[in-house]
Amino acid sequence: MAGVLSTPLIWLLDSPGAGQLAGATVQAAVGIAALVWALFQRPSSAGPTDRAVRTGEASRGGITGIRWPGGRGRGTATATAERTGEADGENSVSGIDYSN
Repeated sequence: MAGVLSTPLIWLLDSPGAGQLAGATVQAAVGIAALVWALFQRPSSAGPTDRAVRTGEASRGGITGIRWPGGRGRGTATATAERTGEADGENSVSGIDYSN
């Protein structure tokens, strides 16, 4: 960013010709437009949309659905679990699990 801003200034300090002045003006305008555009960008606050439907049965630590340990990702997740099977046994998941 500093290079983009400093180049037009160096041109202007060295008695610019018409071409250099036009180049400095265009470069400065593009830099300002890029800065304004970046300021108006908003990261998506919505997280993933997870869905587990008819997942079957999980046993002996098996997973038949979605497991995101620690709830990875940013924002808020939207999760739907429908008609999931049975989970039998330690650490088995049938549906959606965001736990650690």
